[in-house]
Amino acid sequence: MKVPDLDLLRRTIVEGLATKGWPEPMWLETTPEDAGRGQATKAVEDGAELVFVSGGDGTVMAVVTALAGTDVALAVLPAGTGNLLATNLGLSTDAATGVQVALDGGRRRIDVGVVEDQCFAVMAGMGFDAQMLEGTSETAKKHIGWVAYVGGALKYIRDKPMNLIISLDGKPALHRRPRTVIVGNVGRLQGGVRLLTEADPADGKLDIAILSPRNLAHWAALGWAVVRRSERVPRMETYTAASIEIRSAKPQPRQLDGDLIEAGKSMSISVRPGALLLCVPQPDSDPDLAYDASAAERAAEEVRAAAEKAAE
Repeated sequence: MKVPDLDLLRRTIVEGLATKGWPEPMWLETTPEDAGRGQATKAVEDGAELVFVSGGDGTVMAVVTALAGTDVALAVLPAGTGNLLATNLGLSTDAATGVQVALDGGRRRIDVGVVEDQCFAVMAGMGFDAQMLEGTSETAKKHIGWVAYVGGALKYIRDKPMNLIISLDGKPALHRRPRTVIVGNVGRLQGGVRLLTEADPADGKLDIAILSPRNLAHWAALGWAVVRRSERVPRMETYTAASIEIRSAKPQPRQLDGDLIEAGKSMSISVRPGALLLCVPQPDSDPDLAYDASAAERAAEEVRAAAEKAAE
């Protein structure tokens, strides 16, 4: 994803850091061949203590993969329509707030999920949620934001369920026919909808939601319960585990942190406890990573003013 206004982003970061006497950062841009993993790895090798990432879900996930297991902190600066990790941090598309969060010094070690050689900070999914992403155009997201996902969802809402075998921590397998399985580290989906209300990103476990609606009425009841944050959501089972194996009779669409990966018949997911040092709004001990993010948004006025002054 291209940053809509690169000059404004640069001024926001450089001038924002200067308000607290921080040095000017090194700039590393992504390429079509490298979404950010190589650049973040280079930053670590060059002695960086903090890495800002600005971009979409794929870029953020690539940087998360590079920084997992290091002591280098990650600060998220959402771009375009934002991304899932920024949503769970309570950040809008305002880069100044992301800079302010880093300046405030809130740091939290969180778990990351692992699929093959990639790490995710928010969630992995197989089935309908990946279909929804596949069916949503970048143009629509650019113009109407997360609401565009509704259109993507409607294209597949009547599709048949999957036939899955799900193994959790080596226990007896679950045989299910769901529409989607979501494995989350934190609770919020696109648009800020909180699906996994009990998810704690630092408990050494991942939360699993198995959604099995069969018709439009089931979807409506499920969606309404999620929006209302009801204790019981119809047609949804939840579990926690550190190791998850999902197997299907045929290839299914899959996604990591809101970014599509190649369809497949299986998904093996594990957790790396406390692997990522993340810049979060204060207080940095709350399980909800977005707790009081509005305070950082208000405090970021000095950062915005500095960027505007530099443009004069």
